Amino acid sequence: MIKKQMRVMGVFFICLLVMIAFIATTGSYPLPQAYYYTPTPQADGRILYTVKANDTCISIALLNGITEDELRNLNNLQGDDCLYLQEGQQLLIGVLEKPTATTEAVQTTLEPTPTPLKGNGTICIYLFNDENGNAMAEETELPLAGGEVSVRDRLSIVNLTGTTDDSDDPICFEDIPEGDYDLSVAIPEGYNPTTVLNYTLNLLPGDVSIVDFGAQPSSSTLPIFGDESPSIFMGLLGVVFIGAGVGLWFYLRKLSK
Repeated sequence: MIKKQMRVMGVFFICLLVMIAFIATTGSYPLPQAYYYTPTPQADGRILYTVKANDTCISIALLNGITEDELRNLNNLQGDDCLYLQEGQQLLIGVLEKPTATTEAVQTTLEPTPTPLKGNGTICIYLFNDENGNAMAEETELPLAGGEVSVRDRLSIVNLTGTTDDSDDPICFEDIPEGDYDLSVAIPEGYNPTTVLNYTLNLLPGDVSIVDFGAQPSSSTLPIFGDESPSIFMGLLGVVFIGAGVGLWFYLRKLSK
């Protein structure tokens, strides 16, 4: 009877060690951040935004480069109306002014079509304190100051840098040429990333592209060893536990004979 109990205990202990090793070797990967294009104006010049799940007035305002008060005024939102936004609801975020038409006849001379020039756009970076670690900027989560941001094109012709502050507005780089850009963020000391810290963006003419980066205090997350690699240390620790369990199993079998 004692031998049987010792064998059962040995099997249970080995299974427990295998489970611990499996959990220890599971990696922690940063989540991709949200990426957003400014909506295209309608035929009448109105720029409309379609409300998505979990959207708030402040998140919609941040995405579209306007203030919450401007969003409220454009849509006549009063009091607690922002608490009752419906998924699929359309909100006005701006109106594109059209040039005034003239009836005066103007004589024009046809000339050869010039080579199209490249257009410009705007890249904005928003670094926020991701308290719950879900890689999404929420209304209750504050901006994170002290982050060093970099925007660089593939040829290093455009190389822009800046430092985030604690204002609600993202740091923006305006009137930069269209093309492919590498965006990177160095988060302040004492924080761990909850999103990737490097992002490649294709900027088109007229785009206002906002990219969110998140981080939270080091005490709130497990340490991340490398950008996308599981913890080597924890993996070795799991192997040690398995070896100890196997050794204990043979020892218990020897005692039971």
